Amino acid sequence: MFLLLSLCMLGLLVRGEAQSRASLWKENDRSGRCQYTFTVPSPAESSCPQMSGPEVDGLKARLTMLEVLVARLTGGETQLPGGRQGPGARAQSELQETLNQAVGERNLLRGEKERLEREVEGLQRRMEEMRRETERLRNRPCPPQTPVVPPSQPLQDRSPKRPTGGSNPMSHLMTRPNRQGDSSSSLRDSAWQYGAPGFQELKAEVTEVPAPDSNDNDTGCGVLVSVLEPVTHRKADNIAGKYGIWMQDPEAVSPYGPNMIWRIDAIGTEVRQLFGYEDMEQLSKGFPSKVLLLPELVESTGAALFRGSLYYQRRRSRTLIRYDLASETIAARRDLPHAGFHGQFPYSWGGYTDIDLAVDQKGLWAVYSTSKAKGAIVISQLDPHSLEVKKSWETNIRKNSVANSFMICGRLYTVASYAAPETIINYMYDTETSQGKTIAIPFRNKYGYNSMVDYNLAQRKLFAWDNFHIISYDLRLGRQQAN
Repeated sequence: MFLLLSLCMLGLLVRGEAQSRASLWKENDRSGRCQYTFTVPSPAESSCPQMSGPEVDGLKARLTMLEVLVARLTGGETQLPGGRQGPGARAQSELQETLNQAVGERNLLRGEKERLEREVEGLQRRMEEMRRETERLRNRPCPPQTPVVPPSQPLQDRSPKRPTGGSNPMSHLMTRPNRQGDSSSSLRDSAWQYGAPGFQELKAEVTEVPAPDSNDNDTGCGVLVSVLEPVTHRKADNIAGKYGIWMQDPEAVSPYGPNMIWRIDAIGTEVRQLFGYEDMEQLSKGFPSKVLLLPELVESTGAALFRGSLYYQRRRSRTLIRYDLASETIAARRDLPHAGFHGQFPYSWGGYTDIDLAVDQKGLWAVYSTSKAKGAIVISQLDPHSLEVKKSWETNIRKNSVANSFMICGRLYTVASYAAPETIINYMYDTETSQGKTIAIPFRNKYGYNSMVDYNLAQRKLFAWDNFHIISYDLRLGRQQAN
């Protein structure tokens, strides 16, 4: 700025020969800044008049204002007297901060857009896969009809013939023939496969009887005939109880009595609390007498109680755990061979229900699927002590096509829908005969989101967890006699 002022003065003062006598000096001032000085002799004055103090102060003030104006126009950083930052520098700093904020918001929006685009692409792929699968199932040829054998033929030639595709309402759920275990294909589910014509199926007459009491010496086994209206016992207190599990040990072990009820709320990333209630009344009131903190996190709603132990799936794994209630320690753990987990083969409602454990008159069971089974339900009977697989059966109904399942007397039953108020139990597989068939037993989802359905051997009822509500269903079983 001093240089600009000096040049202006030089242009005003220098005239004629005086221009040739002008001189320029360059040196650092006391603060170390470079300073230029021009000396021009006056052509008319022999001596300079003394400048008064106010004139000098006014000149300095005007020069300072000029410097500020120039700095504001050029956007440069200017230091005011006393080391203060000029307005231009502050304005530039504010503009830069606003720019940085805008760039940051733009980057966030760009990332969110990319994430949403990926999700849309995934949904589109899923829709395309479902469309192709629907088209494939629609184009599947119906099995050939076989003429009915006249009654006059010998008895061995009078076996019932295969139902046609039109008479089988569940044919769209079938994928492949049944295999027992992971390596044997000797056992077939003849009601669901499309092989050579003709199969053998026992004809039966079912007599409806009430399910016997738990203290009956009879095992109480029979074929499921009907499920009665649900009875509500309690509603969960908070969001953690939207899904859950409640159980009763059919062979309770000290220190807990046979009436003890256990509950697990299944919502959250840290599911490990097991609540115990002295009886059904205390459960209804919401007064637990025992709270256990499990050493491993619980996955979904597939836990079961048997002989003083809690059996459950460890979170994000195919590992099964046997937790001893008396000692409050893990008594056994074992991977369920080849089982899908954490969303690979869940029930239709989701919830990471890949492995569902169950207890009935025949013992401890695991209901799951494998990559080899291509999503079809696999049933395995487990050793309650070691968790080893004793025997396996592979059905022909897809696990993700049904909402839930339960075991009674070695028979698997599947529920068609978890949300429809009026649905059906649509399929039964008998591990005794290694055969399955479609059925249609009415079943009610009272609260519209049934995330757990298990047979409870202690009370001979179905226990369920329907959209925050702990409910049960009375059953009627029938005695089956083959003709």
